[in-house]
Amino acid sequence: MKLSRFFIVLMLIISSLLFAQEIPQDSLYLGQTPPGNTPKIFNLPVTNGLRPCERIAISADGKEIFYGELDSYPVSTSRVRYLKYQDNKWQGPYNLFEGFTAPKLSVNDSILYLQDKNFYTYNSKRVNTGWSTPVRLVSGNQHMHYFQTTTLNNSYASSYFEGSSNNGDICKMIIVNTDTILQSLGLPVNTPNHENDFSMAADESYLLFSRNVVNGAGDIYLSYHKANGRWTNPKKLASPINRPGNYWEYGEFISSDKKYLFYTSGGTSMGTYYTYWVKIDNIIDSLEHTNFIPYLFNKIPNQIDSVGYNYNYTFPDTTFIDDDGNNTLTYSATLNDGSPLPDWLSFNASTRTFFGTPTSTGNYSIKVVSTDTANAKATCTFNLKINNPWSDINDDQQILNDFKLFQNYPNPFNPTTNVEFYLGAAGRYKLDLYNSLGELVKNVFDREYNPGQYNETFDAAGLASGVYFYTLTGNNIKLINKMVILR
Repeated sequence: MKLSRFFIVLMLIISSLLFAQEIPQDSLYLGQTPPGNTPKIFNLPVTNGLRPCERIAISADGKEIFYGELDSYPVSTSRVRYLKYQDNKWQGPYNLFEGFTAPKLSVNDSILYLQDKNFYTYNSKRVNTGWSTPVRLVSGNQHMHYFQTTTLNNSYASSYFEGSSNNGDICKMIIVNTDTILQSLGLPVNTPNHENDFSMAADESYLLFSRNVVNGAGDIYLSYHKANGRWTNPKKLASPINRPGNYWEYGEFISSDKKYLFYTSGGTSMGTYYTYWVKIDNIIDSLEHTNFIPYLFNKIPNQIDSVGYNYNYTFPDTTFIDDDGNNTLTYSATLNDGSPLPDWLSFNASTRTFFGTPTSTGNYSIKVVSTDTANAKATCTFNLKINNPWSDINDDQQILNDFKLFQNYPNPFNPTTNVEFYLGAAGRYKLDLYNSLGELVKNVFDREYNPGQYNETFDAAGLASGVYFYTLTGNNIKLINKMVILR
């Protein structure tokens, strides 16, 4: 009898371990009533004089909540606190780690990632007694912000940190040998503004992040992962999530059921900062099916041509991107001030081609406008300089962006000379020689080059004395210089 009673007790213990009771629905999220589409303050117990700022972390079962509290920006005092649902009630908060903030759980809740005020990332591992002492995640002087991992075994972080001379970007973290590389996600997620706090969906299907504008505040944006590996043009979340004026919205965290967004919002004084939460799943679903504004992906390079020479340039179909689909953009072109193109210059919108023969010298600032089916627009401006081939050439060197065509040497020459040039990008390039009438007299070379500086020898055997013009073309650039053959 005693033995059977022992087995019953043992089975009850095993059963309680194997089938741990879920937290009651009315106790989830500290028992606070979930919000709808209007954000609500998520009340967290904080130390007097400190504010509940930056991201929080909630375990997948909802029984653990980690959050940071701090005093100011830049941070002087900070700590991570901890609440736990145990014995049918919430217990805590407990002071877990001093000097840290922005907690984030790994995908299986076994590791807690933290950062200190110097923007170094630490990790603490779950142990029998609670959590291990935090240790630096990456050795060396690698600052990073909001480190997090995904179910696809990728790691992400922002390169932003206070005091940096560079703007912050959302990045994928790559380990190469012993080096840690933060590889920017690039356009359109990252811009010349700060992109810093963020929350990557566990399956990487979408990204919520904060973008700080100059002399303004920070707002939350949403971008979706595309099948080609790129990201959609971010959409700014509407009010009342992003508040107008000098308010900062940041510190994003998405609950494991993808229903709620937790974030920090505040104004010009620390006393206005609170942790908020809002229902987000319907917003994420609906915004994916509204129009995406097209954006400039590859800037049209500045260009140089000459009077009397045929000008022809087609900008690539990757210049502008429309995330709503292919072949959805139409194009138009004017001068940057809105006036028509010069009489000699035409633009074929269907082929994205500029063409014509310049009749006079000039500098033109040309604006290209791309328009989608919802009449949303993106623009690009480039400069077109038309030279006089007799007098407007710089005898020292011709320079266009990252490409250079240097003056040949010796000059004048007979019969050989050296032509030196620098290429900023790989591609197919050719060097042609024209006489003073603009007639092609010789192709010097036409082949593939890698980026770098080159020196080619030109043999003028068979050519008469006189002034000639040599042009370097390829990769949407055209550079021109003059040489003199003297017999």
